[in-house]
Amino acid sequence: MSNPLHRTFLLVDTERFSDRDDVQQAYLRRMLYDVVDRTLMAAGIDQTLRMRADRGDAIMELIDPGAPLNTLLRALLTEMPAQLRTVNRLAASSAQIRLRAVLATGYVMIDEHDGWVGSDLNQACRLLDGDTLRAALRERADDYALCVSEAVYSGIVRHEHPGIPSGEFREITVPSKNGPLTAWLHGPLPQGATGPPPAVSSPPAPSPTPSPASASSPGPGPGPATAEVHFGGTNNGVQAGVVHGDINFGERR
Repeated sequence: MSNPLHRTFLLVDTERFSDRDDVQQAYLRRMLYDVVDRTLMAAGIDQTLRMRADRGDAIMELIDPGAPLNTLLRALLTEMPAQLRTVNRLAASSAQIRLRAVLATGYVMIDEHDGWVGSDLNQACRLLDGDTLRAALRERADDYALCVSEAVYSGIVRHEHPGIPSGEFREITVPSKNGPLTAWLHGPLPQGATGPPPAVSSPPAPSPTPSPASASSPGPGPGPATAEVHFGGTNNGVQAGVVHGDINFGERR
C-alpha cells in the first residue's frame, strides 16, 4: 500500500449504457475514451500526468496535482460539451452518448493490485452515482451534466477564474450512507433536487419577567420635595436652611 497521495479525481459515466446491445456498447466505449482524452489534452494533461481506471461504462482518472485545476475545469465546461456535440452530430439516435462527470480532489492510496483506496475517492463516486446528477442529465436537452466537490468549488469556482462563472453553479446535498455530501452542480437544478438545509435562525430572546415586587409596586413618584425653612429662634438648633424630603418634628419634652 502506498502512502496517501493528493490527486485530482475526474469521474465520467455513460448514461443508459446497459440498455444498449454489445455492438452499441463497444461503440460508446470508444466514444467515451475519445471525448475524455481530447478534453484532457485540451487542458494540457497528457498521459504522464494521469492514471486511468476502466469501469466499463465509466472512466476514473487520477490526475497529478501539478496540473492546474482551473484549466481542467474550464476544459470540462467548454471542451467536453463541444466534443460531445461533435460525436453525437454524426451518430445514429441509438448510438448517442450522454455523460455525467464529477471533478473532485483528495487523498488516495494505491495498493499492490493497482487498486485505488480512499474515502475522498469514495465520496466522488457517490456524487457520480447520486440521484441529483442523474436527474440533472435526464432533464436536460444537452448531453452533459457536471458536478464539482465542495473543495473544488471553494478553491476554484467561487474565485471567478476566467471561463469559470460561479453564478452558474448551484449548491446541492447528496445523501450517502456516511451522511449528506455537499457539492455544486453546474447548470439548473433538477426538479425535486435537495439543496442546502435552510439556515436555522435563533429564537428571539424572551422578555425579562418582572419580579413580584416590581409588578405590584407603583412606579417611582415625583422626586423629593424641597422646602426652605426658617426658624425664628436659635434654640431650635437651626436658623435657616434648605431641607430635602419629608420633615417631621416630634413634640418637645
